Amino acid sequence: MSAIDGEPVADHDPEVLVEVTGLEVHFPIKSGIVFDRTVGHVRAVDGVDLTIRRGETYGLVGESGCGKSTLGKAILNLEPPTAGSVAFDGVDIASLKGEALRRERKRFQMVFQDPMSSLDPRQTVESLLLEGMRAHGLDADKATTHTRLRELLSAVGLPAAALAKYPHEFSGGQRQRIGIARALSVEPDLIVADEPVSALDVSIQAQVINLLQDLQDDLGLTYLVVAHDLAVVRHISDRIGVMYLGALVEESEAGELYDLPLHPYTRALMSAVPVPDPRVEDTREQILLSGDLPSPANPPSGCRFHTRCPWRQETLCDTERPLLRVVDVPGATPGHRVACHYAEQIASGELTRHEVTPELTTDGFAGPQGSGPEPPPEAYVGV
Repeated sequence: MSAIDGEPVADHDPEVLVEVTGLEVHFPIKSGIVFDRTVGHVRAVDGVDLTIRRGETYGLVGESGCGKSTLGKAILNLEPPTAGSVAFDGVDIASLKGEALRRERKRFQMVFQDPMSSLDPRQTVESLLLEGMRAHGLDADKATTHTRLRELLSAVGLPAAALAKYPHEFSGGQRQRIGIARALSVEPDLIVADEPVSALDVSIQAQVINLLQDLQDDLGLTYLVVAHDLAVVRHISDRIGVMYLGALVEESEAGELYDLPLHPYTRALMSAVPVPDPRVEDTREQILLSGDLPSPANPPSGCRFHTRCPWRQETLCDTERPLLRVVDVPGATPGHRVACHYAEQIASGELTRHEVTPELTTDGFAGPQGSGPEPPPEAYVGV
């Protein structure tokens, strides 16, 4: 691609397919009846740096409302970034407009969480698969196109007879397979899967995950898998990023993250995963977080997690936002990054857990933190 089509990124590593730098997605909060005015912003994604290498699966986890789905959409430019850049194979996607962006979309596709709502109920499976192929000029020959459609269905484990059927005639797992086939129809390099199995039965989840892995091996695909099920992410991912309130708080190889979680929030997530051994389950560390997730319209100052952190300190935590950095902890590899001021001290046991008193946090609609009139009692959460 030429520099006319998109802004080239300097010093691009050919092994890196996606490079996200300082990505922000802020949604304006409007107020007023006759004239809308912006009274604040919801900081859904607020400064994310990550890289996705060719052929790997990057898992993105976090509780509901942390911004992981918005991040996935922003990487594909389905949600235009407020700030930052997303370099796809050396080209800044955010700088692409119109026809240049449409042509580039062939290389990155999305599998949505709810297969029923993402498939047009008035179109047959054949029409759904052909739509993307026609948009990118991949259906020039009728016989070749028909063969291609049958190959797509075979790749996702569906019979050729499914081409004439409508989405409502399939089960949830089959509809998700159709969604995967639609994403594959334009031969992409990257697929963003947003909670691809959360709406499916457990047995069907395993089938879809195994299907994604088989397709990756056969076609050399790269995945960004957004999920909240830690077991699913561990099974499918090469590397994992943990999000909290719009930012990454920890990133590591999948096995290392589960064996050596370093951020307090990651440790709390891991402690919530049940272990199928009663003796281990009764003796392992249990971390119960107090309070609710703060509003992304008015995030806490300093470390975003300090209002719920059992290791919170009087210095730095409340005032200075920690950077995602490589930590000096025994057993941690150079690719293990943590956004915590005291990660080393927590890992060594120098700092111990303490009780957390939930703080009162406003919903942020009255303006920036610390400004505006006192909110009504119902505006408080976390008590």
